Amino acid sequence: MDEKLRKDELARTVKFTPPLYKQRYQFIKQLVSKHKPKKVADLGCADCRLLWMLKFCKCIEILVGLDISEDVMKEKMHMLYPLPGDYLQPSERPLTVILHQGSVAQKDPCMLGFDMVTCIELIEHLEAKELEKFPEVVFGFMSPAMIVISTPNSEFNPLLPTVTLFRHPDHKFEWNRAQFQNWALEAAARYDYTVEFTGLGAPPPGEDDVGFCTQIGIFVRKYLKNGEPETVEKYKEHVYKTIFKAVYPSLKDEKYLQTAVVNEVVRTSQTIARRLLDNRKSKYKKVCDGVETDPLFLTPCFLRNVEYPSLTEADNPHMEPFVNGQIIYVPLAKIFSTPKVKQLCGTFETLRKLITGKVALSNDGSALLVETEYENEELENKQLLPASNQ
Repeated sequence: MDEKLRKDELARTVKFTPPLYKQRYQFIKQLVSKHKPKKVADLGCADCRLLWMLKFCKCIEILVGLDISEDVMKEKMHMLYPLPGDYLQPSERPLTVILHQGSVAQKDPCMLGFDMVTCIELIEHLEAKELEKFPEVVFGFMSPAMIVISTPNSEFNPLLPTVTLFRHPDHKFEWNRAQFQNWALEAAARYDYTVEFTGLGAPPPGEDDVGFCTQIGIFVRKYLKNGEPETVEKYKEHVYKTIFKAVYPSLKDEKYLQTAVVNEVVRTSQTIARRLLDNRKSKYKKVCDGVETDPLFLTPCFLRNVEYPSLTEADNPHMEPFVNGQIIYVPLAKIFSTPKVKQLCGTFETLRKLITGKVALSNDGSALLVETEYENEELENKQLLPASNQ
């Protein structure tokens, strides 16, 4: 076949869906879901797209990006800030996202103690001297539990019509499978890691011998370390420049937990109040002296049919909610029994502590008070009494 015709044919057949960069990010996300690391660093994070995807993984508590180009990170780092929804519904886990400007050929103690380090399409951008230092810095110094390295497979390049020498003008080299595997096996043996090889971007039918478009090495440290006090002591000086840091709202922070608990208590109380009033209206609404009477109006006819507990009895936390005048008493014990409130608070004492002073409670604090405005039956006109009206 004519070479031009062959390339035209390959241009039609070599298409990756989704795009290969998205497949690489999804591959990392799947590894995170499987191994559940708490501290993850992305070396060569560039436009922060992988970091943005990983910030939604519930296991990650520390997410760090490192890149030599401060400008590239600054263009996209805004998408790593918390969103309004993160404050309205804080996560149960803490999350801190940090971006550093610096070289992977330099050692900085801020990169110690990570569970996973990713190097996605990074090493081919390194100069020879940087590549020489890379294993000692990443495998030896950082020494995370897992390292994931991806790089182009040069054997696939003839199938890419637009590629002449390298896939990107900034690439310093592109390895074939044997070159990458030899380098990876040597690094793994030197620093006590195991390594498995895989890849993404399968070749078209009939071209299977070239391997994947992207080759990947997954390195796992053989031995867990008890800590690196000597390493930290030796490398006290920070050489990286921190250009971004975002601490996400978390229920581990009491101020966010209190807001979440108060909001949930308000919603739960309104739901209980609505059900109580709907049930009572259905049961007791009747015609008195020939006039239809709503039980929410405290008429003599209604009072003869409905007995209200005394305010003293209202302080019993095990009672069902009830109406007294324009006030609905909702026992805290009933509120605490709902799954969401119990999950947030853990203990009844914590619930009481977090809502005291934020909502109106009965004299002994055992029931929450909800005000009912009789002139309108909609729940929107039933509201929690302010704490000052107790």
